[in-house]
Order: sequence, then structure tokens, then C-alpha cells
Amino acid sequence: MGPSPYPAQTDSSREWTMKTSILFWLCISVFPGFSQGRVVGEDEAGFAECNVFFPGQVPPEGFTEPFHVKICQQYNREPRFATLYSTKDKIPLYSAFKYTKAAQNEEESWLVEPQIDDPDNDQHEMVLEADLVGTVANLGANQALTSDYVGSGYERGLLNPSLLNEKDFQMATYTLTNAVPLSPSLSKTWHRDIGRVVEQALAPHCSKKDHLYLLAGAIPSSVRVKGKVSVPEALWLAACCDAAEGWSLGLVKKISDENSLADLTVGELEKQLLAGVDLFKGNCGEDTKSKEKVEAILQAVGQIRSGGQVGTSEKESGLVRKVAGIIATPFIKLLELLIYLFVELVKYTFYFLWLVIKRVGSTVLDGVYSLWNRVVSFLKAISMVLISIPYDLGRVVTNIFLGFLEIIQDVAFLTYRILRIPVGFVLHLAAFPYYSICAIPSVLKDLAAGIGGTFSLAVDATASLLHGFYYVASHIAKRFVPKGSSGD
Repeated sequence: MGPSPYPAQTDSSREWTMKTSILFWLCISVFPGFSQGRVVGEDEAGFAECNVFFPGQVPPEGFTEPFHVKICQQYNREPRFATLYSTKDKIPLYSAFKYTKAAQNEEESWLVEPQIDDPDNDQHEMVLEADLVGTVANLGANQALTSDYVGSGYERGLLNPSLLNEKDFQMATYTLTNAVPLSPSLSKTWHRDIGRVVEQALAPHCSKKDHLYLLAGAIPSSVRVKGKVSVPEALWLAACCDAAEGWSLGLVKKISDENSLADLTVGELEKQLLAGVDLFKGNCGEDTKSKEKVEAILQAVGQIRSGGQVGTSEKESGLVRKVAGIIATPFIKLLELLIYLFVELVKYTFYFLWLVIKRVGSTVLDGVYSLWNRVVSFLKAISMVLISIPYDLGRVVTNIFLGFLEIIQDVAFLTYRILRIPVGFVLHLAAFPYYSICAIPSVLKDLAAGIGGTFSLAVDATASLLHGFYYVASHIAKRFVPKGSSGD
């Protein structure tokens, strides 16, 4: 393998990484309500785990621009709805969700998605905008921020309205990736009309409420807030009841007319969007839908639309409302200022508490890290000793076995050498004691004969020697002694 393209971590950096990781998970466990919004990767099918918010788990087709980003909006680590976001227009093109149950409005806590601006950022969740300052590269380059709305005359209008959700689902809607710039009055009428349509016209005519799929979207325009965030030219809602007697319906509200609410088929709505857009798989039974249910839905929508229009009596009282608005404006601004100060105070209070928790957590982590190192060192030493025991035992057993093999080798070699000795030599060697014992009498006999012969030879030699001496003496005597004198 080649060298790593990343610099090697020092001990201090690894220690800091470990500490921050532990601190992060501690914070997650202490504050389980963190919102999350995961940017779906290009290699994942559809919206990944958020495909459950589409009929047949098939998202709309035709939105294929490179600046379209798919987000799986989460809360408490569970998917809540899906959003297709345009980094070019800085607004969501649509949010897909299911109608659950209307609930009371919750306190707003707006969040942003760091990975839209910085894909290499390691924060895989929605976080407060104030907490990202200085930590995310190009913050706001591809998405709208709270500062884009301040003083613009527009407010953050939710595509997936919070009033159509409850509990965790409602909290998850307060993200800037689910918001488009709307005037306060338009935002109010849009949420009011959509809430009434869904609760009074759509949900009662879908036998299974968990099969009522909703797509709330916006059509971008060339008008930009502070030259950045696109103001929609129209808002739309597409509904699909994916049941046995399924039906589908589309609604459009023009930005230029706050009281407009046109109903149309899903096919007609798709023609007003991008070319080639297919919102629901198979048009969600549009060809086989129940006419009675559709007529009842359209009648209910018509009643809501007529009830939402401004009447003659309202026009007559318009001047009074304007005067009251002028008088109330300073008090409203003062109230907004107080609310803003209160929110900032609460935010900085939590920020201070976070710093305290961070400092205390860092101290605790230092102790935990030191204790961990000591425990690891102790376990390492114990492990080495425990590992050496079977190793030494194996060495002893191996040596015994090798010694036993050497003994067997020596015995085999000796046996081989013995077997190589000639058989005749072995027989002669075995008969040697017998022949030795049997030869003793012959040896004694020969020894006695030798001794007797030697003694006889000595007697004969002595006799011959004496006979020689006698012969010599008699010869000398005869020579020197006179013969005459022998007669005297």
C-alpha cells in the first residue's frame, strides 16, 4: 500500500479526537432532542430511509438538476419528512410528508444543514445557525440563513406546515431547508388554507390516513430576497390517497393573489412544474379514482375557498384595520424586540451552560482518559503474562516431545546398526564360550605333553652331557697315563 494522503495523527490529536467524540456522545445522550437532517448521498436510492414518505417508496421523477439536494429530515434520530432543496434558489422545491394529526404550535427553533454548504463537514445533523459560525466553510453559500430574512419584510414560511404535524414531527419542520420567503399575510393564509384542506377535505376521504401522502412545494421566481433567496411565484400541494379506492388532487396558490386556491389534477399540476416531472408513481390512481370522492373533495375545497375570500363587509372595514394596524405597529415592534431579547438571552444562557458543561466534561474526560490509559496498561501487562504462560508451556512440551523423538531415533539407529552385523559373526560370537570350554582339556593335555617332553629333553641332555664328559676324561686318561704301569 502507498503512503496515506493524510498526515499522521500525533498522540495529542488522537487524544483530543477521543475526548471530543466522547463529549459529543455524552451531549447526544443528555440532549436527545437534537434535530438531524441527513444529506442523502448520490449512491443511495431515492431519499434512503425517507422513501417511506412517498407512495410505493418511489420519489417524484424529473428533478435532476445538479443543484438539487436530497435531504432526509430527522428528529430524535428518526425520519420525519423528506425535502428536495435547490442550492441555486436557496429554497426547497418540495417537502414530502404524511398527515398524522394536528397539534398545538410549538416554540420555533430554526436550524440549518451544514453539509449543504460544506460537504466535507463531519456534522451529519441539523444544528443551530449560531453554533456553526467559524466551523463551517462557506456558510450560507448554498442555503438561506436567518440573516437573509431579517429586515426583508418576508418571513420563513414552512412548506411542510407545523400545524399538520404533532410532537417530534412538528419540531422537525422548523428548519430553513423547509422554509420559503413569504409575506406574513400570505404565510398565514397558506397555512390556514392548507390546514383546512387537509383536515376537512382530504383526510376524511382517505380510508387509511397513514396512506395519505402529501407533497408541498414552491415554484421559484427571479425575485430574490437580498439578491440571494428566491421568492416563490406560486405554492402548490399534491395529495395522493394510496388506498384501494385511491385518488389524487393538486392545489395551487399564486403569490400575487393571497386568496387564490385553484384545484387541478396532478397531471395539470405537473405541466406547471419542470418538464418531465412525475410526482406520483402511476399518478396515484388518477385514471381509476372514485368520482364520488373526488367530487366531495372538490366541493369541500370550494367551501374552504369561498370561506377564505375577503367579503364586502371586510372591504368596508379595511380602513379601520389599517388605522388599528398603524396604532398597533409600535407595540408589535416592541413586543418583537422583547421576544428577540428574550430568545437571545435564552440562547446565550444555554451557550454559557454549554461552555460550563464542556469545561466540566473536559476535566472529567481528562480523568477518564488517564484512568483508561492506566487500565489499558495494566490489562496489557496482564495479557502479556497470560500469553507467555501458554507460550512457555508450549516450549516445554515441545522440548519433551523433541527429546522423546531423539530417543526413538537413537533406538532405531542402534537397532539398524545391530541388524547390519553378519549372522555368521553373531553365531561364532555366541559359540565362543562353548568352544573355549571344550578346548581346555586339549590345551591341558598339550601343556602336560609339552612339560613332559621338556623334562625328558632336559634328562636326555644332562645324560648326554655327562656321557660326553666321561668320554673326554677317559680319552685324556688313556693318552697321558702309561700302559706299562698298568701291570704294577
